[in-house]
Amino acid sequence: MNNPTPLKIVFMGTPDFAVPALKALNSSPHHIQAVVTVPDKQQGRGRREKPSAVKIVALEFGLPILQPEKLTSPDFISTLKELTPDVIVVVAFKILPEAVFILPKYGSFNLHASLLPKYRGAAPIHWALLNGDVETGVTTFFLKRRVDTGNIIKQIKIPILPEDNLHTLYARLCEVGAELVLETTNLIANGSNVAGEQDNSLASPAPKVTSETRLLDFQENAEKCHNRVRAFAPSPGAFTHRDSGLLKILSTRRVEGLGAPGTILQVSEDGFTVACSEGALEITSVQPESKKVMDAASYLRGYPIEIGDILG
Repeated sequence: MNNPTPLKIVFMGTPDFAVPALKALNSSPHHIQAVVTVPDKQQGRGRREKPSAVKIVALEFGLPILQPEKLTSPDFISTLKELTPDVIVVVAFKILPEAVFILPKYGSFNLHASLLPKYRGAAPIHWALLNGDVETGVTTFFLKRRVDTGNIIKQIKIPILPEDNLHTLYARLCEVGAELVLETTNLIANGSNVAGEQDNSLASPAPKVTSETRLLDFQENAEKCHNRVRAFAPSPGAFTHRDSGLLKILSTRRVEGLGAPGTILQVSEDGFTVACSEGALEITSVQPESKKVMDAASYLRGYPIEIGDILG
């Protein structure tokens, strides 16, 4: 690729998922005019204000920061107009109003952590793991009114490894996403981007996860239960219940076993095994309610389990 003509960029993002992309653009020839992120949040007993992960990095780089309460604010939109950006780059941020995303010369594009049109929505990484997919990726697309439906600019595919959980897959998609954001920006700068429409017939949802989504149901087979654990490990964690309260299950292995779903089939030095509708799960890492994460062996010393006990 030829050296791209530097573009004027407004970057929008909030969590750590957006940080690698911001760093990649800041190290490129392109000029970041401003970083837009959420207002600082008050946390803890002292109500101390905590900045977003993106703001922390923007401050380190000395980049101008905008933190509008509302994206429809006339003052905010006026500020963006005065910047006359060539492109707005969005990574893990709010839904932009049309008055904002139509402003740049070359439009606004978003990075999404799936192979669109698969998994449109707030939680694509969780749902890829929940469904036991063996492949996922990242997509850049131009924004339009309907969320996650804009024309696709480029995609990068990666395998989902058997040992992947939410943490490991999230980390890998962060890095490949940063690579794709820079590639996409360069394509736009060179005038060589070719965006194609999404096939809506192939679309699938990835709605926001809830506590119900995280609840382990041992009436499901061992594979589905194992994937539910992977999809939320290590945080916020899939969970079940015991008499002692809520119990997060953070790592498991699928094993052979037969019994009524939820029944403890085996207890050993390494952990304990629970029956599913088909097969069983060996529980290897847990977090009791209001306690620290621990391996299953440590848990058993403080919370004894016997064969025949029931989870759920």
